[in-house]
Amino acid sequence: MLNSFLKAFDKFIKLESASSILLLLGAVFALLISNSAWEHLYADLLHHPFTISNLEIKPLEFWINDGLMALFFLLVGLELKREMLEGQLSEPSQVILPTIAAVGGMAVPALIYVAFNWGNPITLNGWAIPSATDIAFSLGVLTLLGSRVPVSLKLFLMALAIIDDLGAIVIIALFYSGELQLTYLAFAAITLALPSILFHWKKIHSLTVYLIIGLFLWFFVLKSGIHATLAGVALAFVIPNEKDSHGHSPLHRLEEGLHPWVAYAILPIFAFANSGVSFEGMGLDILWESVPLGIVLGLFFGKQLGVFGLTWLAIKLGIAKLPEGASWITVYGVSILCGIGFTMSFFIGSLAFTAPEYMNQVRLAVLLASLIAAVVGYLVLFLATKKPEPMERIL
Repeated sequence: MLNSFLKAFDKFIKLESASSILLLLGAVFALLISNSAWEHLYADLLHHPFTISNLEIKPLEFWINDGLMALFFLLVGLELKREMLEGQLSEPSQVILPTIAAVGGMAVPALIYVAFNWGNPITLNGWAIPSATDIAFSLGVLTLLGSRVPVSLKLFLMALAIIDDLGAIVIIALFYSGELQLTYLAFAAITLALPSILFHWKKIHSLTVYLIIGLFLWFFVLKSGIHATLAGVALAFVIPNEKDSHGHSPLHRLEEGLHPWVAYAILPIFAFANSGVSFEGMGLDILWESVPLGIVLGLFFGKQLGVFGLTWLAIKLGIAKLPEGASWITVYGVSILCGIGFTMSFFIGSLAFTAPEYMNQVRLAVLLASLIAAVVGYLVLFLATKKPEPMERIL
């Protein structure tokens, strides 16, 4: 059982690490094209609606942020459900420390942002931007350290980031959804009940059936006023986990099939679509604006204070224990890595602001803070750990 879990965890880590590289490439490509002679092509491609046979189709940005990202949230939901049923979140003793750390890592950055934007209702709407942690990038940086970092610390970061994602989902549902349309909400509720009914009635294991249901659910949620991506999370929690005669469940099959698509395609495309910042006419003084200042300080310092501070407090109070093989300095290094916001920070920023000037500030601040957190976190962990000696030298 333990060996199969470690193999699955290793596969998960490798996919997230590869995704972080592609995410970075997508962001760099977006920055390059946004500051070149082809900048207008980038903007036209993403933001302009197109027409097919007199039918106006929403711009590509919508299909990426509201469509493809629904699949990302579906994967997040599947991972969360699996972890709650049989993984790191299935035992209360394993959940306590990453949950406390995640709460601190969300609350303190948000408070720092609010402190710099209090009194401005427009910019205050971005309070949740620095509260997010990017699981792919943070685990990707941790993986660069290889066996220098104990597996328990990687599990701690993974659990923390997944709980952080759950917190972001709740925030989006409560604070970044529109006026509710009860008729469509009722249709969504009925659609959401179908997977459980079909499975218990006919024992259907076909993923095609559940994905078709998911398409209708996405449409009804979109029209209901709740952000469309939350349809992915809702669908994940009704996908059955009961195994068939071959020992496979729809939940596991869908997670395994979806993960490579999200890691290698959806997230890099999202990074490309949301990282384009034109530096034309932009000076360093823009970083002193309340939005970027709140984001940078929130992600870099707020995450450290929240994650490490509440972790220290929980352990000192005897509520939890340090991850096996970890030290205070390595936990501190991980808390710095939690300041890599990227994907979820960009996503929340796109919900909080529609004005281009604010979105440029968000993109610049998230990129800068994530880069600083990645470099500093890596250096702290590198200096704090020793590379295990070869067995020949020990013997």
